[in-house]
Amino acid sequence: MFSRNGKRSRSDGPPSNSDHIIRADAVVKTYDTGTDQVRALRGVDFAVARGEMVAVMGPSGCGKTTLLNCLSGLDGVDSGKIWLEGDDLAKMSDRKRTDYRARRMGFIFQVYNLLPVLSAVENVELPLLVSGVKPKEARAKATAALGTVGLTEWARHRPAELSGGQRQRVTVARSLVNDPAIVWADEPTGALDSKTATEIMDLLRDLNERAGMTLVIVTHDPGVGARCDRVVRMNDGLVVDQEAAVAHESEAAVGGVV
Repeated sequence: MFSRNGKRSRSDGPPSNSDHIIRADAVVKTYDTGTDQVRALRGVDFAVARGEMVAVMGPSGCGKTTLLNCLSGLDGVDSGKIWLEGDDLAKMSDRKRTDYRARRMGFIFQVYNLLPVLSAVENVELPLLVSGVKPKEARAKATAALGTVGLTEWARHRPAELSGGQRQRVTVARSLVNDPAIVWADEPTGALDSKTATEIMDLLRDLNERAGMTLVIVTHDPGVGARCDRVVRMNDGLVVDQEAAVAHESEAAVGGVV
């Protein structure tokens, strides 16, 4: 299901221009609340190497989720440039951008966003069916993705019949089903207890190392950051610091809901 890609070694700085899979230069995003102009991003520069696992951290309201939404093309920007795999995001039509997300990206959120009337395998295969993949092929890929996250025996169960950790594994499987180049995760362990959060991070770390998958993870949890290659810190709409993660062994404490 997965292909191996070259993975950049860990370092204290951003990747060089030659190996960017994600690059953003001077990105500005402002929201109009009706009574005020909120500058969510104030000229952000950001770069990720192919195969890198990066945590974006900072206080609530600092622009972490806005950055993820802009980088992935879910939200537009006021100014600045974003390149994904060398392509200028702004030059893509809406249709091409949507198609690119469907083919080359996966998404994991704190809220599982699973359809309650569908089984696990039906939830996982849904993005493929929507993008025009034939049902037989979509089912085979969804079944393989569930196997990757250890849920083969739970494929026919609906979300209400699964634990919180199992539901998040289904969302991870759904994010992997199209064999994406980039996976975006917004607080993927935020709704989980600490033991389950560690298991999810073990899974994401394994997928990154085994498949060379690029992950950008928005988190408030230092334990999640420690499992990544690099931590990018934001404050008040700006990147203020970045550093190699202290450690990414499975013993690193990952928080969650207590």
